Amino acid sequence: MRETKKFIIEKQNISDEISEIIKQQILEGELNPGDRIIETKIAKELNVSQTPVREAIRKLAGEDIVTIIPNRGPSVRLLEMEDVFEIYSLRAVYESLAIRLAVKNASDEDVENLSRFYENMKVKLNDNSVSSLLQDSHFLHQSIIYLSKHKKLIHMYKTISFQISLVNRILGSQSTKQKEVDQHWELLDALIRRDPDHAESVMKSHIKRSYFEFAAINGESDAAFKQKEWF
Repeated sequence: MRETKKFIIEKQNISDEISEIIKQQILEGELNPGDRIIETKIAKELNVSQTPVREAIRKLAGEDIVTIIPNRGPSVRLLEMEDVFEIYSLRAVYESLAIRLAVKNASDEDVENLSRFYENMKVKLNDNSVSSLLQDSHFLHQSIIYLSKHKKLIHMYKTISFQISLVNRILGSQSTKQKEVDQHWELLDALIRRDPDHAESVMKSHIKRSYFEFAAINGESDAAFKQKEWF
């Protein structure tokens, strides 16, 4: 039997904390798209009343993470391919802008720090205690977002970061450490080259490739998705 995790809930912003815990359970696979969310179970696990749990679920519904169906209750929202397309096409726009700005705004020290991180990522290829480099890849993308120094773009990233992480969790389950290392060198190389046009093109291709890989993993060969205009 799986050991129940212990959570420490602060009295302030309790519903926000609960919503973050539910998000983490989704990302870790304890809750999957389509699964029902049992308010009484969560309340018991966290040793809280159902009221803040209910508030947390309403918050997650507002973020399009949870679906509340009358007479059935809340469940983790299923991701349709149209949702996935919208997530990736949006990423293609703002991450391309981010890397373009990062090429101009990142200091030499910033790029050197990211290079050292990438070298450490390569070292993990031979570390059997590390099963996945998905979090490392996520850090590289997140770093480029922040190196853009574009406040509104960074805010936009934060608003859909959970959906990105959820899609990456599904895609990452079929990835290998070598693949993560190979595919993310191109982003670091684009920063090193300091060519904004090249960097923008590399990022668009990088995101688009991930979208097609996700579609293939999920058996989605419908040409309609492949023919959509890629913004």
